[in-house]
Amino acid sequence: MSNDAQAQAGTAEGQGPVEISPEVARQLQEKREELFEEFEIRDAFPGPVLSEARARTEDVHDEIRDEVDDRQDLRELTTWTTDPIDAQDFDDAISIKENEETYTLWVHIADVSHYVHPGSEMWDEAVKRGNTVYLPAYTIHMLPPTLAETVCSLVPNEDRLAHTVEMEIKKENLSFENIDIYKSVIESDERLTYSQAEKRLDDESLPLHEECALVFELADQMHEQRKEDGSLVLNPSRDRAHTIIEECMLKANKAVTHELMWGRGVEAMYRVHPQPTPDQWDKALREIMELDGVKIPSASFDDPRKAVNAALEDSPGRALNKIQRAVLKVMPRAKYMNDPFGGHHALNFDIYGHFTSPIRRLSDLINHWIVHENDVPEDLIELCDRASDRQKDAETAERLYKQFLEEVGLDPYAVNNRGIVTVDEDGTVVDEDGLPPKEE
Repeated sequence: MSNDAQAQAGTAEGQGPVEISPEVARQLQEKREELFEEFEIRDAFPGPVLSEARARTEDVHDEIRDEVDDRQDLRELTTWTTDPIDAQDFDDAISIKENEETYTLWVHIADVSHYVHPGSEMWDEAVKRGNTVYLPAYTIHMLPPTLAETVCSLVPNEDRLAHTVEMEIKKENLSFENIDIYKSVIESDERLTYSQAEKRLDDESLPLHEECALVFELADQMHEQRKEDGSLVLNPSRDRAHTIIEECMLKANKAVTHELMWGRGVEAMYRVHPQPTPDQWDKALREIMELDGVKIPSASFDDPRKAVNAALEDSPGRALNKIQRAVLKVMPRAKYMNDPFGGHHALNFDIYGHFTSPIRRLSDLINHWIVHENDVPEDLIELCDRASDRQKDAETAERLYKQFLEEVGLDPYAVNNRGIVTVDEDGTVVDEDGLPPKEE
Protein backbone atom coordinates (compact mmCIF):
# COMPACT_ATOMS: atom_id res chain seq x y z
CA MET A 1 0.00 0.00 0.00
CA SER A 2 1.42 3.41 -0.96
CA ASN A 3 1.87 6.17 1.61
CA ASP A 4 -1.00 8.09 0.00
CA ALA A 5 -3.28 5.05 0.13
CA GLN A 6 -2.35 4.44 3.76
CA ALA A 7 -3.08 8.06 4.63
CA GLN A 8 -6.41 7.89 2.82
CA ALA A 9 -7.37 4.65 4.60
CA GLY A 10 -6.85 6.44 7.91
CA THR A 11 -9.40 9.12 7.07
CA ALA A 12 -13.15 8.90 7.61
CA GLU A 13 -13.67 9.08 3.85
CA GLY A 14 -11.12 6.32 3.23
CA GLN A 15 -12.80 3.95 5.69
CA GLY A 16 -16.19 4.41 4.04
CA PRO A 17 -19.58 4.62 5.74
CA VAL A 18 -20.59 2.53 8.75
CA GLU A 19 -22.74 -0.37 7.52
CA ILE A 20 -25.96 -1.25 9.37
CA SER A 21 -28.79 -3.73 8.78
CA PRO A 22 -32.34 -2.68 7.84
CA GLU A 23 -33.41 -3.72 11.36
CA VAL A 24 -30.90 -1.36 13.02
CA ALA A 25 -31.89 1.39 10.57
CA ARG A 26 -35.51 0.95 11.69
CA GLN A 27 -34.48 1.14 15.37
CA LEU A 28 -32.54 4.36 14.74
CA GLN A 29 -35.50 5.92 12.93
CA GLU A 30 -37.85 5.00 15.79
CA LYS A 31 -35.42 6.46 18.34
CA ARG A 32 -35.17 9.72 16.37
CA GLU A 33 -38.94 10.00 16.14
CA GLU A 34 -39.23 9.38 19.88
CA LEU A 35 -36.67 12.12 20.63
CA PHE A 36 -38.30 14.54 18.15
CA GLU A 37 -41.62 14.11 19.93
CA GLU A 38 -40.13 14.41 23.44
CA PHE A 39 -38.15 17.57 22.68
CA GLU A 40 -40.54 19.06 20.10
CA ILE A 41 -37.88 18.95 17.37
CA ARG A 42 -39.41 19.80 14.00
CA ASP A 43 -37.92 17.48 11.40
CA ALA A 44 -39.86 18.29 8.24
CA PHE A 45 -40.37 21.89 7.06
CA PRO A 46 -43.94 23.10 6.43
CA GLY A 47 -44.83 23.71 2.78
CA PRO A 48 -45.07 27.54 3.01
CA VAL A 49 -41.56 27.71 4.52
CA LEU A 50 -40.09 25.59 1.70
CA SER A 51 -41.99 27.62 -0.92
CA GLU A 52 -40.64 30.88 0.48
CA ALA A 53 -37.10 29.48 0.56
CA ARG A 54 -37.36 28.39 -3.09
CA ALA A 55 -38.68 31.80 -4.10
CA ARG A 56 -35.85 33.61 -2.26
CA THR A 57 -33.19 31.53 -3.97
CA GLU A 58 -34.33 32.23 -7.54
CA ASP A 59 -32.71 34.87 -9.75
CA VAL A 60 -29.74 34.96 -7.38
CA HIS A 61 -27.34 36.75 -9.70
CA ASP A 62 -29.85 39.44 -10.64
CA GLU A 63 -30.59 40.17 -6.99
CA ILE A 64 -26.90 40.38 -6.06
CA ARG A 65 -26.26 42.68 -9.03
CA ASP A 66 -29.08 44.94 -7.83
CA GLU A 67 -27.59 44.99 -4.31
CA VAL A 68 -24.02 45.95 -5.25
CA ASP A 69 -24.62 49.73 -5.30
CA ASP A 70 -25.96 49.69 -1.72
CA ARG A 71 -23.12 47.60 -0.27
CA GLN A 72 -19.35 47.63 0.02
CA ASP A 73 -17.94 45.78 -2.97
CA LEU A 74 -15.20 43.49 -1.62
CA ARG A 75 -15.02 41.12 -4.56
CA GLU A 76 -11.40 42.10 -5.32
CA LEU A 77 -10.32 41.31 -1.74
CA THR A 78 -8.55 37.95 -1.33
CA THR A 79 -11.03 35.86 0.63
CA TRP A 80 -11.34 32.18 1.51
CA THR A 81 -13.29 29.70 3.65
CA THR A 82 -11.86 26.97 5.90
CA ASP A 83 -14.10 24.12 7.07
CA PRO A 84 -14.03 20.41 7.94
CA ILE A 85 -14.00 18.07 4.94
CA ASP A 86 -17.64 17.06 5.61
CA ALA A 87 -18.93 20.58 6.41
CA GLN A 88 -22.52 21.28 5.44
CA ASP A 89 -22.40 25.07 5.90
CA PHE A 90 -19.88 27.43 4.28
CA ASP A 91 -21.16 30.52 6.01
CA ASP A 92 -17.95 32.26 7.10
CA ALA A 93 -14.89 33.51 5.22
CA ILE A 94 -11.86 35.58 6.15
CA SER A 95 -9.46 38.13 4.64
CA ILE A 96 -6.30 39.60 6.18
CA LYS A 97 -3.89 42.50 5.60
CA GLU A 98 -0.84 43.67 7.54
CA ASN A 99 -0.27 47.36 8.17
CA GLU A 100 2.63 49.10 9.93
CA GLU A 101 1.11 49.08 13.43
CA THR A 102 -2.08 47.04 12.95
CA TYR A 103 -3.60 44.02 11.25
CA THR A 104 -6.84 44.42 9.31
CA LEU A 105 -8.97 41.29 9.72
CA TRP A 106 -12.20 40.86 7.78
CA VAL A 107 -14.65 38.16 8.86
CA HIS A 108 -17.40 37.75 6.26
CA ILE A 109 -20.59 35.97 7.31
CA ALA A 110 -23.27 34.87 4.84
CA ASP A 111 -26.00 37.52 4.93
CA VAL A 112 -28.75 35.20 6.10
CA SER A 113 -30.87 38.07 7.48
CA HIS A 114 -31.18 39.50 3.95
CA TYR A 115 -33.29 36.46 3.13
CA VAL A 116 -34.77 35.65 6.57
CA HIS A 117 -36.30 38.50 8.57
CA PRO A 118 -39.19 39.18 10.98
CA GLY A 119 -42.52 38.67 9.27
CA SER A 120 -41.21 35.96 6.94
CA GLU A 121 -42.22 32.29 7.12
CA MET A 122 -38.57 31.26 7.50
CA TRP A 123 -38.03 33.61 10.46
CA ASP A 124 -41.07 32.23 12.29
CA GLU A 125 -39.86 28.68 11.65
CA ALA A 126 -36.33 29.55 12.85
CA VAL A 127 -37.77 30.92 16.10
CA LYS A 128 -39.67 27.65 16.62
CA ARG A 129 -36.57 25.55 15.93
CA GLY A 130 -33.98 27.72 17.70
CA ASN A 131 -30.94 26.03 16.17
CA THR A 132 -29.76 23.28 13.89
CA VAL A 133 -29.66 19.90 15.67
CA TYR A 134 -26.70 17.69 14.77
CA LEU A 135 -27.35 14.02 15.50
CA PRO A 136 -24.68 11.60 14.20
CA ALA A 137 -25.39 11.18 10.46
CA TYR A 138 -28.71 13.04 10.77
CA THR A 139 -29.10 16.82 10.71
CA ILE A 140 -32.27 18.78 11.50
CA HIS A 141 -31.69 22.23 10.01
CA MET A 142 -32.90 25.51 11.53
CA LEU A 143 -33.47 26.92 8.03
CA PRO A 144 -34.35 25.16 4.77
CA PRO A 145 -31.16 23.54 3.40
CA THR A 146 -31.66 25.24 0.04
CA LEU A 147 -30.43 28.50 1.63
CA ALA A 148 -27.19 26.92 2.90
CA GLU A 149 -26.72 25.20 -0.46
CA THR A 150 -27.17 28.33 -2.57
CA VAL A 151 -27.34 32.02 -1.60
CA CYS A 152 -25.90 31.56 1.93
CA SER A 153 -23.03 29.32 0.86
CA LEU A 154 -19.81 31.27 0.37
CA VAL A 155 -18.55 28.98 -2.39
CA PRO A 156 -15.56 29.98 -4.52
CA ASN A 157 -15.90 32.10 -7.66
CA GLU A 158 -19.49 33.15 -6.97
CA ASP A 159 -20.68 36.59 -5.91
CA ARG A 160 -22.39 36.36 -2.51
CA LEU A 161 -24.10 38.79 -0.14
CA ALA A 162 -22.29 38.97 3.19
CA HIS A 163 -22.32 40.78 6.52
CA THR A 164 -18.70 41.81 7.09
CA VAL A 165 -16.98 42.57 10.39
CA GLU A 166 -13.88 44.63 9.56
CA MET A 167 -11.49 44.93 12.51
CA GLU A 168 -8.31 46.94 12.75
CA ILE A 169 -6.33 45.21 15.50
CA LYS A 170 -3.30 46.81 17.18
CA LYS A 171 -0.11 44.75 16.97
CA GLU A 172 1.01 46.12 20.32
CA ASN A 173 -1.77 44.62 22.49
CA LEU A 174 -4.29 43.08 20.01
CA SER A 175 -7.01 45.53 21.08
CA PHE A 176 -9.41 47.08 18.56
CA GLU A 177 -8.16 50.22 16.83
CA ASN A 178 -11.39 50.31 14.84
CA ILE A 179 -14.50 48.16 14.21
CA ASP A 180 -16.72 48.53 11.16
CA ILE A 181 -19.71 46.23 10.48
CA TYR A 182 -21.46 46.50 7.14
CA LYS A 183 -23.28 44.69 4.36
CA SER A 184 -20.99 43.62 1.50
CA VAL A 185 -20.66 41.62 -1.69
CA ILE A 186 -17.76 39.15 -1.68
CA GLU A 187 -16.30 36.48 -3.91
CA SER A 188 -14.42 33.67 -2.19
CA ASP A 189 -11.22 32.64 -3.94
CA GLU A 190 -11.04 29.15 -2.52
CA ARG A 191 -12.70 26.63 -0.20
CA LEU A 192 -10.07 25.00 2.03
CA THR A 193 -10.50 22.01 4.30
CA TYR A 194 -8.58 22.11 7.59
CA SER A 195 -5.95 19.68 6.26
CA GLN A 196 -5.53 21.77 3.08
CA ALA A 197 -5.08 24.90 5.21
CA GLU A 198 -2.29 23.11 7.11
CA LYS A 199 -0.58 22.33 3.79
CA ARG A 200 -0.88 25.98 2.69
CA LEU A 201 0.87 27.05 5.89
CA ASP A 202 3.77 24.68 5.21
CA ASP A 203 4.27 25.08 1.45
CA GLU A 204 5.41 28.54 0.29
CA SER A 205 4.71 27.66 -3.34
CA LEU A 206 0.97 27.12 -2.83
CA PRO A 207 -1.73 29.80 -3.30
CA LEU A 208 -2.88 31.58 -0.12
CA HIS A 209 0.33 30.59 1.71
CA GLU A 210 1.16 34.18 2.67
CA GLU A 211 -2.41 34.96 3.73
CA CYS A 212 -2.70 31.76 5.80
CA ALA A 213 0.69 32.40 7.43
CA LEU A 214 -0.26 36.00 8.26
CA VAL A 215 -3.66 35.14 9.73
CA PHE A 216 -2.09 32.32 11.77
CA GLU A 217 0.51 34.78 13.11
CA LEU A 218 -2.38 36.94 14.36
CA ALA A 219 -4.56 34.02 15.55
CA ASP A 220 -1.70 32.43 17.49
CA GLN A 221 -1.06 35.69 19.34
CA MET A 222 -4.77 36.09 20.11
CA HIS A 223 -4.89 32.51 21.39
CA GLU A 224 -1.88 32.99 23.68
CA GLN A 225 -3.26 36.28 24.96
CA ARG A 226 -6.61 34.64 25.78
CA LYS A 227 -4.85 31.96 27.79
CA GLU A 228 -2.75 34.53 29.67
CA ASP A 229 -5.90 36.49 30.46
CA GLY A 230 -7.53 33.39 31.97
CA SER A 231 -9.67 32.13 29.08
CA LEU A 232 -10.35 28.42 29.52
CA VAL A 233 -8.83 26.34 26.68
CA LEU A 234 -10.22 22.82 27.03
CA ASN A 235 -8.66 21.57 23.79
CA PRO A 236 -4.97 22.55 23.95
CA SER A 237 -3.84 20.43 20.99
CA ARG A 238 -5.77 22.21 18.25
CA ASP A 239 -3.96 22.35 14.92
CA ARG A 240 -3.12 25.69 13.31
CA ALA A 241 -6.09 25.71 10.92
CA HIS A 242 -8.60 25.23 13.75
CA THR A 243 -6.81 27.92 15.77
CA ILE A 244 -7.18 30.38 12.90
CA ILE A 245 -10.92 29.85 12.54
CA GLU A 246 -11.67 29.68 16.26
CA GLU A 247 -9.75 32.84 17.13
CA CYS A 248 -11.02 34.86 14.15
CA MET A 249 -14.64 33.94 14.93
CA LEU A 250 -14.22 34.71 18.64
CA LYS A 251 -12.69 38.09 17.77
CA ALA A 252 -15.55 38.89 15.35
CA ASN A 253 -18.21 37.87 17.88
CA LYS A 254 -16.49 40.00 20.50
CA ALA A 255 -16.19 42.96 18.09
CA VAL A 256 -19.90 42.92 17.24
CA THR A 257 -21.15 42.86 20.82
CA HIS A 258 -18.43 45.35 21.86
CA GLU A 259 -19.64 47.73 19.14
CA LEU A 260 -23.33 47.27 20.01
CA MET A 261 -22.72 47.80 23.73
CA TRP A 262 -20.15 50.59 23.76
CA GLY A 263 -20.38 52.09 20.27
CA ARG A 264 -24.15 52.21 19.86
CA GLY A 265 -25.69 51.52 23.26
CA VAL A 266 -28.04 48.95 21.69
CA GLU A 267 -29.16 45.74 23.40
CA ALA A 268 -28.24 42.44 21.79
CA MET A 269 -28.61 38.73 22.42
CA TYR A 270 -25.60 38.20 24.66
CA ARG A 271 -24.04 34.87 25.57
CA VAL A 272 -23.72 34.85 29.36
CA HIS A 273 -21.76 32.14 31.16
CA PRO A 274 -21.97 32.23 34.99
CA GLN A 275 -18.97 31.06 36.99
CA PRO A 276 -18.92 28.04 39.30
CA THR A 277 -18.83 28.72 43.05
CA PRO A 278 -15.42 28.57 44.79
CA ASP A 279 -16.46 25.22 46.31
CA GLN A 280 -17.31 23.82 42.88
CA TRP A 281 -13.97 24.94 41.48
CA ASP A 282 -12.16 23.41 44.48
CA LYS A 283 -13.94 20.12 43.86
CA ALA A 284 -12.93 20.12 40.17
CA LEU A 285 -9.30 21.02 40.89
CA ARG A 286 -9.02 18.33 43.60
CA GLU A 287 -10.37 15.75 41.15
CA ILE A 288 -7.85 16.88 38.51
CA MET A 289 -4.88 16.78 40.91
CA GLU A 290 -5.73 13.20 41.89
CA LEU A 291 -5.33 12.03 38.29
CA ASP A 292 -2.23 9.98 37.50
CA GLY A 293 0.58 12.06 35.96
CA VAL A 294 -1.24 15.39 36.26
CA LYS A 295 0.35 18.37 38.03
CA ILE A 296 -0.83 21.95 38.45
CA PRO A 297 1.92 24.56 38.86
CA SER A 298 1.41 26.56 42.05
CA ALA A 299 1.80 29.84 40.12
CA SER A 300 -1.47 29.20 38.27
CA PHE A 301 -3.66 28.75 41.35
CA ASP A 302 -4.70 32.42 41.47
CA ASP A 303 -7.22 31.62 38.70
CA PRO A 304 -8.84 28.15 38.41
CA ARG A 305 -9.12 28.58 34.64
CA LYS A 306 -5.36 29.07 34.35
CA ALA A 307 -4.83 26.07 36.63
CA VAL A 308 -6.95 23.92 34.30
CA ASN A 309 -5.10 25.23 31.22
CA ALA A 310 -1.77 24.36 32.84
CA ALA A 311 -2.97 20.89 33.78
CA LEU A 312 -4.23 20.22 30.24
CA GLU A 313 -1.01 21.37 28.61
CA ASP A 314 1.31 19.25 30.74
CA SER A 315 -0.81 16.15 31.31
CA PRO A 316 -0.53 12.81 29.48
CA GLY A 317 -3.00 12.39 26.62
CA ARG A 318 -5.02 9.76 28.47
CA ALA A 319 -5.92 12.32 31.15
CA LEU A 320 -7.34 14.98 28.79
CA ASN A 321 -10.91 13.66 28.76
CA LYS A 322 -10.93 13.20 32.53
CA ILE A 323 -9.74 16.78 33.10
CA GLN A 324 -12.34 18.11 30.67
CA ARG A 325 -15.10 16.10 32.36
CA ALA A 326 -14.08 17.32 35.84
CA VAL A 327 -14.42 20.93 34.63
CA LEU A 328 -17.64 20.48 32.67
CA LYS A 329 -19.33 18.80 35.66
CA VAL A 330 -19.06 22.01 37.73
CA MET A 331 -19.66 24.52 34.91
CA PRO A 332 -23.09 26.20 34.93
CA ARG A 333 -24.92 26.21 31.61
CA ALA A 334 -24.35 29.27 29.41
CA LYS A 335 -27.52 31.10 28.36
CA TYR A 336 -28.69 33.91 26.10
CA MET A 337 -29.69 37.18 27.77
CA ASN A 338 -30.47 40.75 26.70
CA ASP A 339 -27.99 42.03 29.29
CA PRO A 340 -24.31 40.93 29.33
CA PHE A 341 -24.22 41.10 33.15
CA GLY A 342 -21.57 38.72 34.48
CA GLY A 343 -19.93 38.20 31.09
CA HIS A 344 -18.69 34.88 29.76
CA HIS A 345 -16.74 33.12 32.51
CA ALA A 346 -15.12 30.34 30.48
CA LEU A 347 -13.86 32.75 27.80
CA ASN A 348 -13.16 35.46 30.39
CA PHE A 349 -14.89 38.07 28.22
CA ASP A 350 -16.83 40.90 29.88
CA ILE A 351 -19.18 41.07 26.88
CA TYR A 352 -19.80 38.29 24.39
CA GLY A 353 -22.47 37.23 21.90
CA HIS A 354 -22.85 35.10 18.80
CA PHE A 355 -22.76 36.49 15.25
CA THR A 356 -20.78 34.08 13.06
CA SER A 357 -23.30 31.25 12.41
CA PRO A 358 -26.71 32.72 11.48
CA ILE A 359 -27.55 29.73 9.28
CA ARG A 360 -27.61 27.38 12.30
CA ARG A 361 -28.25 29.51 15.42
CA LEU A 362 -31.19 31.80 16.16
CA SER A 363 -29.01 34.01 18.39
CA ASP A 364 -26.66 34.90 15.52
CA LEU A 365 -29.54 35.53 13.11
CA ILE A 366 -31.14 37.93 15.59
CA ASN A 367 -27.86 39.74 16.23
CA HIS A 368 -27.44 40.20 12.45
CA TRP A 369 -30.86 41.83 12.34
CA ILE A 370 -30.08 44.04 15.36
CA VAL A 371 -26.76 45.23 13.86
CA HIS A 372 -28.36 46.14 10.55
CA GLU A 373 -31.54 47.73 11.94
CA ASN A 374 -29.77 49.33 14.93
CA ASP A 375 -32.83 48.26 16.89
CA VAL A 376 -34.02 45.20 18.80
CA PRO A 377 -37.05 42.93 18.32
CA GLU A 378 -39.83 43.80 20.81
CA ASP A 379 -39.78 40.24 22.12
CA LEU A 380 -35.98 40.06 22.63
CA ILE A 381 -36.22 38.66 26.18
CA GLU A 382 -38.59 35.87 25.03
CA LEU A 383 -36.28 35.15 22.08
CA CYS A 384 -33.29 34.84 24.45
CA ASP A 385 -35.21 32.33 26.58
CA ARG A 386 -36.32 30.47 23.48
CA ALA A 387 -32.78 30.18 22.08
CA SER A 388 -31.45 28.99 25.47
CA ASP A 389 -34.18 26.38 25.89
CA ARG A 390 -33.88 25.03 22.34
CA GLN A 391 -30.11 24.71 22.67
CA LYS A 392 -30.50 22.74 25.88
CA ASP A 393 -33.07 20.45 24.26
CA ALA A 394 -30.84 19.91 21.20
CA GLU A 395 -27.83 18.99 23.37
CA THR A 396 -29.91 16.57 25.46
CA ALA A 397 -31.38 14.90 22.36
CA GLU A 398 -27.90 14.54 20.85
CA ARG A 399 -26.54 12.96 24.05
CA LEU A 400 -29.47 10.50 24.29
CA TYR A 401 -29.17 9.55 20.60
CA LYS A 402 -25.43 8.88 20.98
CA GLN A 403 -26.17 6.70 24.01
CA PHE A 404 -28.70 4.75 21.93
CA LEU A 405 -26.15 4.26 19.13
CA GLU A 406 -23.81 2.70 21.67
CA GLU A 407 -26.63 0.47 22.96
CA VAL A 408 -27.14 -0.97 19.47
CA GLY A 409 -23.40 -1.52 19.04
CA LEU A 410 -22.46 1.54 16.98
CA ASP A 411 -19.63 4.02 17.62
CA PRO A 412 -21.22 7.53 17.58
CA TYR A 413 -17.87 9.10 16.64
CA ALA A 414 -17.46 6.80 13.61
CA VAL A 415 -21.08 7.35 12.54
CA ASN A 416 -20.68 11.11 12.88
CA ASN A 417 -17.55 11.19 10.72
CA ARG A 418 -18.30 8.49 8.16
CA GLY A 419 -22.07 8.45 7.81
CA ILE A 420 -24.27 5.36 7.66
CA VAL A 421 -25.30 3.04 4.86
CA THR A 422 -28.04 0.40 5.21
CA VAL A 423 -27.03 -2.95 3.71
CA ASP A 424 -29.24 -6.05 3.46
CA GLU A 425 -28.14 -9.64 4.06
CA ASP A 426 -26.65 -10.17 0.59
CA GLY A 427 -24.62 -6.94 0.83
CA THR A 428 -26.88 -4.77 -1.35
CA VAL A 429 -26.99 -1.12 -0.39
CA VAL A 430 -30.56 -0.26 0.58
CA ASP A 431 -30.20 3.36 1.66
CA GLU A 432 -27.46 6.01 1.74
CA ASP A 433 -29.38 8.80 3.44
CA GLY A 434 -27.08 8.84 6.42
CA LEU A 435 -23.97 9.68 4.43
CA PRO A 436 -22.31 13.06 5.04
CA PRO A 437 -22.04 15.26 1.94
CA LYS A 438 -18.97 14.59 -0.22
CA GLU A 439 -16.44 17.37 -0.71
CA GLU A 440 -16.84 18.92 -4.14
